[in-house]
Formats: sequence, C-alpha cells, structure tokens
Amino acid sequence: MANILKQIIESDKKELQQIDKQATQVEKYADKYAKFSDEELQGQTPIFKQRLADGETLDDILPEAFAVCREGAKRVLGLFPFHVQIMGGIVLHGGNIAEMRTGEGKTLTETMPVYLNALNGKGVHVITVNEYLSERDATEMGELYKWLGLTVGVNKNEKSSPEKRAAYDADITYSTESEIGFDYLRDNMASQRSDQVLQRGLNYALIDEVDSVLIDAARTPLIISGGPGIDSNEKLYHGADSFVKTLDEDVDYELDLESNSAILTDEGIHKGEKYFKLQNLYDIENAALVHHIDQALRANYVLLRDKDYVVKDGDALIVDSFTGRAMPGRRFGDGLHQAIEAKEHVDIQQDSTTMANITYQNLFRMYSKLAGMTGTARSESEEFKSIYNMETISIPTNKPVIRDDKPDILYATLKGKFHAVVEQIKKLYQKGQPVLVGTVAVSSSEHLSDLLDEAQIPHVVLNAKKHAEEAEIVKHAGQKGMVTIATNMAGRGTDIKLGQGVVELGGLAVIGTERHESRRIDDQLRGRSGRQGDPGVSQFYLSLEDDLMVRFGGDRIRRFLRRINLADEDAVLKNRVLTHQVENAQKQVEGNNADARKNVLLYDDVLR
Repeated sequence: MANILKQIIESDKKELQQIDKQATQVEKYADKYAKFSDEELQGQTPIFKQRLADGETLDDILPEAFAVCREGAKRVLGLFPFHVQIMGGIVLHGGNIAEMRTGEGKTLTETMPVYLNALNGKGVHVITVNEYLSERDATEMGELYKWLGLTVGVNKNEKSSPEKRAAYDADITYSTESEIGFDYLRDNMASQRSDQVLQRGLNYALIDEVDSVLIDAARTPLIISGGPGIDSNEKLYHGADSFVKTLDEDVDYELDLESNSAILTDEGIHKGEKYFKLQNLYDIENAALVHHIDQALRANYVLLRDKDYVVKDGDALIVDSFTGRAMPGRRFGDGLHQAIEAKEHVDIQQDSTTMANITYQNLFRMYSKLAGMTGTARSESEEFKSIYNMETISIPTNKPVIRDDKPDILYATLKGKFHAVVEQIKKLYQKGQPVLVGTVAVSSSEHLSDLLDEAQIPHVVLNAKKHAEEAEIVKHAGQKGMVTIATNMAGRGTDIKLGQGVVELGGLAVIGTERHESRRIDDQLRGRSGRQGDPGVSQFYLSLEDDLMVRFGGDRIRRFLRRINLADEDAVLKNRVLTHQVENAQKQVEGNNADARKNVLLYDDVLR
C-alpha cells in the first residue's frame, strides 16, 4: 500500500512539474500583452482562429491564448489569474480534473481553457450544478468572453426550442447537466432535424463541481416520461397505507436499516389476511396488493419526511441527499412515490411510461473532451479514471491553508450532541465570530433552529424548503455575528468572504452536526472556511444515534447504546473503537453507492 501511495505521489509530482513549466511559459507573455491596446488585444482572437485554420493545434497556441485571456481578465474583470490558476487551466485543457480547494478561484481558472477551446468554433459547454450558477457565471465571465470577441449562451429549462438552439450555437454555452441530458434525449426523439437543438454535437464539456455531477448524480439515470402508463388503482395505495399504519415494529414488521427496507413478519402477514379478508396473502392473484404493501411499508417506516422528501404546495418532492435540495419533476419509481403521496394525504399522481433514458456516465462519455473542477475528487479518482478516462490532479493552493480542523466530538445521544452544538454556537456568537452550521437533513436544520430560537440566538436557515435566495445568504455568512444553518451543500459554488474584523476573531467557524454518508461532502463543508490563507476552524459533532451510525455502526454500537446511562448524555465519548466505527460506516456507504452507480451503467450499456 505504501508503495502504491509513493508511486501516486511521484507521478503527481512529475505531472505538476510539467504543468508548472507550461504555466511559466504562459507568464512569459504577460509583459508583451500588457503593452497592447484594448483593440490590439481583442484583435488576437481572429488571429488565433486563423492560425488554427492554417493547421496549428490548440496546444500550439495555448501559451499565447492563455496569456491573452489572462490580460483580458485583468482589464475586464479586474482579476489577474495566479500561477496556480494557470496550472489548473492547463489541467482542464488536457481533459482532466483539477482538484482545487474552495476559495482558490475555480471560476476564473476556467476562463483560460474555455476561451482556448472555443476558438476552434466547435462549441464549449460549461456545466454548473444549478441554473442560478449558470446565469451568474455566464453574466460575470461572459463579459470577458464577449470583450474578446466570442459569443455566450445560457441554456435554461424554460427556454423554447429556437432559444435553446441559439444558446447551443454560441461559442460558449452555460447549462446544468440535467438540461443538456434532457435536450440530448429530446433531440433523439425529434422527427426532423429542424426540431433538434444540439445540432453541433458534443465537443468539449467543462464541469464545475465535477464530483457532484459525475459521481453523486450518476446513481440516477435521466428519464423522459410520456403519457400515462398502467392505470394504478388508487384504492390499493390508500388501502395498503391504512393497513401498514396499524402495524407495530418488531411485532408485525422488521426494519433492515442497512438495506433501507421493511418486511412483514408472520404476525404481520396474518394481520394482513385478516385486514383484507384473504385466505392467503401471498396467492398469485394478490401479487399487486403485496407489492403495494411493500411500498407502503417503505414509505411509512423507511423514508422520512423532511429528510428523504418534503411536502410543498400539495406535492411530495424528493430531496437530493447530496445537495439537500428538493428536486421537482423527479419521482421514485415502482409505485413508491404514490405510496408516499398516500401516506401524506396529497393527490396521487399516475405513473407514466418511460420514452427515453440515459445515464450521466454515457451522456458525458460522448463528448470529444471532458474536464472538471472540484475541491474534492481524490477519493473518487479511480472511478473518474476507469469510467471517464480522466486523471485527477491536485493543484497546490495559492497561499498555505491555515484552517484548524479539530477532531470530531462524539456523544451518546442526539440530545446531548445538539445541546453541545448550541452551547458552542452561543460562545462563538457572543464573541462575534461568524458560524456556518452544516446539517445532513432538513429536519435537523429545523430542530437546531428551534433550539437556537429558545437560546435567543439570531440566525438564518437554508434548506431544501427555500433555496432561491441561497447564494445571497451564503455570501454574507462570513459577516461578524452571523449564524447560518445550512443543509450540507448549500451555496456550493458561492464564496464566503470574511467581514471586517472577522480575521482577528479567528475567521469563519464551521460546525458539522453529523457526518454525511460521503466523506467528500464533509470536506466540502470544512472547505467553506479558510479560503486564500484566511484563518478558520472546523469541527464535527457526532452522536451514536446519528442516522449513519444507526444504519451502519454495527452491533457494537447497538450494544453500547443499550448499556449507556442516559444521565451521561452530555458526556463526550472518548473511545477509539467508536470513532473508528464512524469512518468504517462512511466507507461502507461509499462502497454501496459506487456499486449502485456501476449497476446503473451496466444496465444502460445493455439497453444501448
């Protein structure tokens, strides 16, 4: 193992040395272009295009094109890319992943490879995780591209086909991953070419937050549904729901938290036969009813409101476990969504038939060149290499990271943990140090908000229920005395700048209220603090009753919980075996998720 790690570090070192040399080459042109007038600098774009038409390659013109873009950024945006940002740009041009810490200026880094790759007229797609970021980056960075003589388009869900076509025909198109995927599927269903929007094909995609798109989102294929499918009997959904609500855990049904399922016991089966007046519940003619009961059990006892889904305006909306955002338009399949609708007493919507579908893996493998940026890619580098053929290269920070990442604090119970979190927030608030609190579920953020109200600590809450103003709130989370509670990924892609006097107070304090099932998401939360050499501190507060520990902590945790004296719930547990169990649980879930992505891809490959 040590040898393999040594080899990885050595190969990274060699690669970085090579990239470092190329970045120095770019910097050599800085003085030359600084002397150019605006008109002369803008005149370089048609010159580069002509050189490409005459047979030169993008690699040939890279140093000069990067330098022109860099000088343009200084004049238009008032920003001059650092040496490490040029290095990141070179990695992105090479069709690889630049792992850059939060606050290292990824948006400015992407301008150089985007400008260079747009010069050949085949189009560049810049993929962001939500439409707000697409619009923001297209507006802010678009000023630079337009100044340099390129066209910029934004592809949004509500646009008409002609508007979408115009957006895709621009030199640089900003979009979300799902919108490009759905446009691709709709184009393949179109009966004539004039109805298609992606007419130039898929050339170069640069994905911001690449792990979120190619790893986290890749467990769910993109599906276009058509007219109604098999008519489901609404009575069956309500009947199954009413029945399972009469059941007792461990008597009538058993929960298997690890596989996220619930099954009837013999006692439960007898109850079912009595309830539905049947001789044998498992007779072939009762197959539909059994299926509805299974889904009702899962809806009622496995999936939790305000964690797995939220109810908004009479609709049950799935919550993305990685972003904490509600996902309108996405539905659980196989009757599970209808079972949730029956459980929550909202209108039951009919299932529809699948007309076209594709996985993110197969969609993005169709691009001639694919690149991405994120602060956390190293742990998934093998998957990026094997599925997308992208190397992960860690770019050094511009200034050393001085954030203090404190060890986790472990409590026996949720009550003890939240009590400690509130006490810590109170201390920091009285001192004036801004606090960003990360929660995994919507329900946790609301519970903590209630506790802070009781403690009379002013705060703002960001969760799946309201994220329209998300970036604006996150932007101000670094001001003196601010307390912001957010589901783990809120504001990803938005910089938290420190207010006046905050550096002296120790910078932004980040508190995690439990571990996410992916270590990368925890690292993203930590990374909100300590940007560009700023001070900062981060700490996670955990309990043995946390969802991750209950599901994957194993028998050892369950035995420990049974033995514990609840009077000691405020006591910190200092047991190496227990803290080690947290890491094991995360590794286990990450393994399960990787298997799920692999199966989705294999299934799609067969269909294709």
